[in-house]
Amino acid sequence: MTSHPDGAAAQAKAASDTKHPAFLRLLNAFSLVTMAMTVPQAVAVWRGDATGVSLLSWGAYLVSACLWLSHGVREGDKAIWVPCIGWIALDAAILLGILLHG
Repeated sequence: MTSHPDGAAAQAKAASDTKHPAFLRLLNAFSLVTMAMTVPQAVAVWRGDATGVSLLSWGAYLVSACLWLSHGVREGDKAIWVPCIGWIALDAAILLGILLHG
């Protein structure tokens, strides 16, 4: 009798999480740092300076974040889906700022 594939995937994920805790901490830190680096762009757009800010690029970033959120939720991987919530908020804020103030 073979084990269910989902059980094998969960065991493999749990094993990889415990094997590389330092790398996972690094990934989490970079998620926060890169989001923090994006905040000034959002503030500038909302203050009325959308010069050179691409609606197409930020729209693509928003779509990408939504797709990654979906993937992260489906895989049950918090390291993927939790940061996506922040990215969706930032991307949407920049898009809305471009539309209203650009």
